[in-house]
This record gives sequence, C-alpha cells and structure tokens, in this order.
Amino acid sequence: MSSPIRIAPSILAADFSKLGQEVRDVVEAGADWVHLDVMDGHFVPNISFGPDVIKALRPHTNAFFDCHLMIAPADPYLEAFAKAGCDSITVHAESGAHLHRSLQTIRALGKKVGVTLNPATPLSVIENVLDDVDLILIMSVNPGFGGQKFIPAMFDKIRATRAMIGSRPIDIEVDGGITAETIGAAAAAGANVFVAGSAIYKGDGIAAYRQNVTALRAAAEGAIA
Repeated sequence: MSSPIRIAPSILAADFSKLGQEVRDVVEAGADWVHLDVMDGHFVPNISFGPDVIKALRPHTNAFFDCHLMIAPADPYLEAFAKAGCDSITVHAESGAHLHRSLQTIRALGKKVGVTLNPATPLSVIENVLDDVDLILIMSVNPGFGGQKFIPAMFDKIRATRAMIGSRPIDIEVDGGITAETIGAAAAAGANVFVAGSAIYKGDGIAAYRQNVTALRAAAEGAIA
C-alpha cells in the first residue's frame, strides 16, 4: 500500500519578518503540511523558535502542523507544543533515555507521533517502538542548519526503513537536502513526506512557491509511477 506524496515546506527558510503571510502563501501554493523545525542551541547548534511562535501561526492556516523537535530534553515541553496547535510531534531517538515514554506522552496528548534519527543513528534504535509511531523521519543531513546537501547513504537507510515497517501505516519523512534532483530517488526508496526549505522558499510569493512545490511533487510522483 503506497502512501500519498506530501510536500512539507520548512518555515526555517521563510521570511521571518512576515511569517504568517509566508505560511498562508505556501499552503495556497499547494503545500500539504507545514514543517516546524524547533531547535534549542543545545541538541543542535542553532536556535529557531518555540511554542509561542507556533501558537501565533496557528490561526493563519488549517494546514497540518508537522513539528520536529530538535531539543533535549523534549519531554518537559511536549504539552506546550501540543497546546500550541501542532498536529504531529516528532522527537529524536537520541534526545533522551526513555524514547517509549516520550512517544506515549505525545499519543496521550492526542497528537500524531513521530520519531526521527540522525544520519549516523542505526534503525535498530527504533525497532521496538514501530507500533507506537505514525511517522519515521530520516534526517538526510546533520540537523541544525538549512541549505545542506543530501547525504547519499540515506537512500539505503530509507529503503531499509520501508522494509522494516512492513505493512504498518507509517509515513516515512525525509528532511535535508531535498530538491527536484534528490526527491525522486528518495521517493523511489520509499519515502512519501518531503521536507524542503530553500527549494520551496525561493522566489517571491505564491506564484514562485507554487512552481517550486509543483516541481517537487512531479519529481516524486514521477519516480514511483
């Protein structure tokens, strides 16, 4: 069973001086999800934004808010991000000692549950929580900064993830270096949700964003047709 292709722009690449407008524009341009990269300057070497910014963005769109927490520890903040309006909350397997507890907390908050792995982290880390997640996020760059190039070894990791989940209804998301040149191979390997920042937020306004989203979707769908 193939899952639908979803394009999830990362607002890290948007113009923060008009962030609400940028979110509205990219959704109107055809984006499926809005990807929210939360970074703490501790788990990753950058700081982005927190639940108050997400709460402020929530009235601007009904689109699915896909929240990726690059923070450690994550558990003390899960409720705040849930209340801010996130639809899905993804935590790093590397961010704490009690992954199962974190995933169960997200589920209890009524949100979709995601787990993510850094490039060097083996898939075996999540073998025992497959039945507790709705989404697996494969980092195809080292997290912390936008604009990095896709790490080619992650294509094999995506294929292994697809094989590991079997018939479970789990989305496979890829974040890092997604462009019209890399998305097709990632889709062919088994991913169906694609985070892109600079590849979407280039140009100015809805028309440019629509062209970028359409190109990414066409490349992904063409690879699995």
